[in-house]
Amino acid sequence: MKINDVCELEKIANEIRIGVIEEVYAGKSGHPGGSLSSVDILTVLYFNQMNINPEDDKACSRDRFVLSKGHASPALYSTLASRGYFDKKELTTFRGIDSRLQGHPDMKNIPGVDMSTGSLGQGLSCANGMALSSKLNKDGFRVYCLVGDGEIEEGQIWEAAMSASHYKLDNLCVIVDNNNLQIDGNLEQVMSSYPIDKKFESFGFEVIKVDGHNIEELINAFNKAKTIKQKPTAIIAKTTKGKGVTFMEDQVGWHGKAPNEEQYNQAISELKK
Repeated sequence: MKINDVCELEKIANEIRIGVIEEVYAGKSGHPGGSLSSVDILTVLYFNQMNINPEDDKACSRDRFVLSKGHASPALYSTLASRGYFDKKELTTFRGIDSRLQGHPDMKNIPGVDMSTGSLGQGLSCANGMALSSKLNKDGFRVYCLVGDGEIEEGQIWEAAMSASHYKLDNLCVIVDNNNLQIDGNLEQVMSSYPIDKKFESFGFEVIKVDGHNIEELINAFNKAKTIKQKPTAIIAKTTKGKGVTFMEDQVGWHGKAPNEEQYNQAISELKK
């Protein structure tokens, strides 16, 4: 299934955002801010770009996705449910006892999850291994890895970036969710990772900068990434933390906090409009 209609993709992204709010409210914990900022990226990947099939989620030829910023699991789970990997009703079990939907993705128990993540900085190394395997075995699949702009303060990210360039992993695409906020505050105040584009360029990446909430720009960026040869691609997606819910947007306090009933009702009302 490949959806090319931008309006339809925007509607899907909105439904995924509703799922994020449902999860975090039901679980009374979680990370809504960075989940909401990444929804449009995930929507384009899962509904327009990636070679995947929910009915054969272990196919060797499938494209892989690694959510390196694993705390944004509500966005991934809602996307997977919308794509048909499991019933949307399961989203309300988020972080519950005996639920498959833990606070961080679990590849052993959740259909569609390619890598267990959560310890920040490690996802790109895993994605490198997948991409290298695809090349060595001539499997032909692509690997997408979503990292946070706060997460790239981790040194392992840059070790992995160096390796990706060294092995010419042109089947690897890194996406930076650049919402400019992390758990302790503004990115520039805590530990600036700017200029992000120049850093990835210096490590040998092809760099593409986009509005991370513009579906058309994202589609074009991913299409361009597929044409790049002999080096990996980094898409720097400028986003807004808490995108889609007015009182959460660009507010660091919503990095890791669940809404109360009044806030939940307001968020759902805004998204359903």
